[in-house]
Amino acid sequence: MTQLDLSTREARWKHFGSVDPIKGNKPTEKEKMPDLQSSKKDFLFEIEHVGIKNLIYPVRIDDFQTVGNFEFSTSLNQDEKGINMSRIIESVEKHYDNGVKLEFDYLTTLLNTLQSVMLQNTASLDVTAKWFFNRYSPITNQKAVGHADIRYILSVSDDKVTQKSLGIEVPVTTLCPCSKEISEYSAHNQRGIITVLIDLNPEIDLPDNYKDIVLDGMEANASSMLYPILKRTDEKAVTERAYENPRFVEDLIRLVAADLVELDWIKGFEIECRNEESIHQHDAFARLKYTK
Repeated sequence: MTQLDLSTREARWKHFGSVDPIKGNKPTEKEKMPDLQSSKKDFLFEIEHVGIKNLIYPVRIDDFQTVGNFEFSTSLNQDEKGINMSRIIESVEKHYDNGVKLEFDYLTTLLNTLQSVMLQNTASLDVTAKWFFNRYSPITNQKAVGHADIRYILSVSDDKVTQKSLGIEVPVTTLCPCSKEISEYSAHNQRGIITVLIDLNPEIDLPDNYKDIVLDGMEANASSMLYPILKRTDEKAVTERAYENPRFVEDLIRLVAADLVELDWIKGFEIECRNEESIHQHDAFARLKYTK
């Protein structure tokens, strides 16, 4: 019986079925390889968006580094077969500095780079991330890290921003007005999820704290905001505040809308509140859309 020598990794690979590379006749130098994406002829239609989805990349929001899930796309002219998708990552890397900074001016510059390297008229991105921020308990002022989900949608065409949207989703407490009204004592409450998608006016500069302004409009109108840490005196204050401010989902989206409609840098918005009901097996929700 032949003694096998499996002392090297390569020998073990071959023992498990690996074979030597086949020597082919196709070129190995980039300059000699055909570039199918750059083929030029009539391909029947222009394409509005072509690119990549689910690109997971480090991002920076204020003082925190987190993870973003990106969609990048450009337009594609009718006489071009495809885009070179590797150039999307190359464009991101040109603007990478310990993460991609999630701010509209920064992201606009990134899209301008993408336009340029792709030789296309338009470029777009849609990114979602976890937004972390410091939050203090209401009575003891204990600091801990809170969070909300944030979304940036941005499109540029030639040298103009054509879409600029901000999305935020945050959980809150909602206490049922009906339960409070009919019960001898107590009232059922639950976690509500507020989601806003705001169409921003690209002609108006945003205030530095625009995210905080929107978040405050969402949380302050709820029965109570949520806190990462609560001591007993904090818990008492939060519980009593919720009891003093009962909210149906219908109440909540109307109150949030009333705050947002006052801001001149907002063109329109869509709001949804969904209650994860504590005494039902279903959820309750309300949604409205408003354009100035």
